[in-house]
Amino acid sequence: MGRLDNKVAIVTGGAMGQGAEIARAYVAEGAKVVIADVAKEAGQALADELGANAHFAHHDVSDAASWATLVEDTNERFGPVNVLANNAGLLRFGRIEDMPLEEFQLLVNVNQIGVFLGMQAVARTMRKNGGGSIINASSVEGLAGMPSCTAYAATKWAIRGMTKCAAMELGPKKIRVNSVHPGMIDTPMTRVHGGDAAMEFGASKVPLRRVGTPEDIAPVYVFLASDEASYINGAEIAVDGGVTSTHAFGA
Repeated sequence: MGRLDNKVAIVTGGAMGQGAEIARAYVAEGAKVVIADVAKEAGQALADELGANAHFAHHDVSDAASWATLVEDTNERFGPVNVLANNAGLLRFGRIEDMPLEEFQLLVNVNQIGVFLGMQAVARTMRKNGGGSIINASSVEGLAGMPSCTAYAATKWAIRGMTKCAAMELGPKKIRVNSVHPGMIDTPMTRVHGGDAAMEFGASKVPLRRVGTPEDIAPVYVFLASDEASYINGAEIAVDGGVTSTHAFGA
């Protein structure tokens, strides 16, 4: 018996990085998974790797029509969606004085609006079919600030707040909504901003003295998707090696 037997999950941003590892873990635990991403080649390759219980769908999280199609197709292919891993996101750095408005809005559209549309799109299906679990990817930047990170942090704080509101609104319908707050994780999205040097610097700031990996994140998503987490709703779970345990005087 898998921990996610009889679960049907959508994983956004599922083609690479954290999303890919979440998809792998879900299939390994018995779920049927739709890998939703704009990266067609990587997404299809992962679906092929995972076999009959995985399917790739080209999907733009910032587009409401794309969400409607995704949920309808998933319901028809595998059965009613009862898990949504709202994982898709973009990371951009920029000082307040220098960041173009268009880039700020891009992060809002993908990170923040994408999560809102995802919750909206699955809520009706989950309500009609006995409930479900929505897991929203925030960040440690949704718990505290960081220089040159205003746009990214704005979206991650928004996700944290939306999660709390959705947990209250959807909880009576047996839909649990929680947020996950990774620290620095070694993925293609983070490596593009400095490579090995950035990873080494990041590790020096973490109490565990290493950056995280997608394999550190995926088990939390498995737990929150499973019935083991049936009384966890509106929670924010930091998976960060301890970076949010300190303050300005910490080492």
